[in-house]
Amino acid sequence: MTAVKVGLAQINMTVGDLRANAAKVAETARWAENNHVDILLTPELTLTGYPAEDLLLRPEFISRQLQVLDQLCRDLARHRGLHVVVGYVHEQDGALYNAAAVLSGGRVIARYLKHELPDYGVFDEKRYFAAGGEPVVFAVNGVKFGLNICEDAWFAASPALAAENGAQVLLVLNASPYSVAKQAERLEQVGRNVHGLPTVYLNKVGGQDELVFDGASFVLDAQGVVVQRLPVFEEALGIVGFDDQGRPEPLYPLNSPAWPDMHAQVYQALTLALRDYLGKSGFSSVVLGLSGGIDSALVLAVAVDAIGAQNVRCVMMPSRYTADISQIDARRMADGLNVRYDEIGIAGLASAFELALAHQFAGLEPDTTEENIQARVRGTLLMALSNKFGSLVISTGNKSELATGYCTLYGDMVGGFALLKDVPKTLVYELSRWRNRQSPVIPERIIERPPSAELRPDQTDQDSLPPYDVLDAIIELYVDKNASIKAIEAAGFERDVVAQVVRLIRINEYKRRQGAIGPKITARAFGRDWRYPITNGFRE
Repeated sequence: MTAVKVGLAQINMTVGDLRANAAKVAETARWAENNHVDILLTPELTLTGYPAEDLLLRPEFISRQLQVLDQLCRDLARHRGLHVVVGYVHEQDGALYNAAAVLSGGRVIARYLKHELPDYGVFDEKRYFAAGGEPVVFAVNGVKFGLNICEDAWFAASPALAAENGAQVLLVLNASPYSVAKQAERLEQVGRNVHGLPTVYLNKVGGQDELVFDGASFVLDAQGVVVQRLPVFEEALGIVGFDDQGRPEPLYPLNSPAWPDMHAQVYQALTLALRDYLGKSGFSSVVLGLSGGIDSALVLAVAVDAIGAQNVRCVMMPSRYTADISQIDARRMADGLNVRYDEIGIAGLASAFELALAHQFAGLEPDTTEENIQARVRGTLLMALSNKFGSLVISTGNKSELATGYCTLYGDMVGGFALLKDVPKTLVYELSRWRNRQSPVIPERIIERPPSAELRPDQTDQDSLPPYDVLDAIIELYVDKNASIKAIEAAGFERDVVAQVVRLIRINEYKRRQGAIGPKITARAFGRDWRYPITNGFRE
């Protein structure tokens, strides 16, 4: 027989929008009351949003957040019998804590301060927070619930403290960002460390700058078996019941569908990341350069799925090296998706630059300088359209190109959001094929053609780079896994090829540092995850 109903609020907050975040909690509390929920669990740092970064260093931000928490506590008093667990920043003795408050009857009846503060990868919590160390256990209808916050449940000590203090069920608030295979890692880590406690793992959802949160909340029984799960990459509400022994029973939704495969999830992650970056930044439309190549084709498909064709504009900017089939395929894709499509030829503009520089370049052979002029002309045109019409430019470079510098600073790197920044070229192809299996939107010839920047006659990417399957494997080992050159060679890659790729990664740090942000997808993304000095003398 159900003794306690726990509601899971897998919600999407906006960093810094304190009142809106509190209003979302209040709205969810009304749902909880209508469904006779006893405990409503919200994500980590619900009120501030996550990560709030250096907003946390501003005293006014912290004081306003505490005022909002006090008001929320009073507002929730009308929901008699409902306990709402809210993530917030607690201030005590001059220190800040990543905290969870249990609100009931118009007051805070319990307060938990996060024990384990992650300081690796994309996380910087020791920069802002002090660590707590005490357990918190509270009882509702005779069942005892312990609290943990995110990283606490990745180690054994904090769940053990809760169990030692009588907890029958563990409630875990999370703001755990997505990367490929992260859900399996969470299940394995949390299941191993919760000391036989049935566990409610509630994760936030939504895009925040370089991070995208997938939700994928779940409930484990005492044996670590998943008894309930919520969807990925969308807001969702759930209810799980617990009997007087703390045994869980799903109440809503009754059926928990399996999470989708990797390609579906990455595509959903990109879609959500773009939609939220635009919406939370105040943009309603995008513009992108459509080249007839695979990268811009995938970006166009994601953009249309994210915000609708009516909000997407694409521009083909042919040069004298642009193949006819590139223009044909670009126009065909734009027509198929019913987006605005314009063509602006750049041959004359590029020639004007070359003519202006003719005296300075006299006697010198054409090289990448002339290629980069074309890319920068295109970048200038896109930014002009952005300025005039208020649309955000989406850049189309992928992780493989950014790793090796196969991109032009102030050219194809211009834009406000680099959608494919953490998507390797091989995965670009896989996602394009996956998207076409849902409904064909990318012309097959775009997928089948050898990739080319089309900045000189008969150019292909493999004139300058190793085959992408080789390149991406080396990048994964060196960037994502921190493997040494010797280890990569031992994995079967040619020494000269490894040396070439590592050199390109090293010398192109200055480009990446100036590029637009983009969503983290892989185990290690360029950006928050990757902090290398631009000037350094170390060589492997």
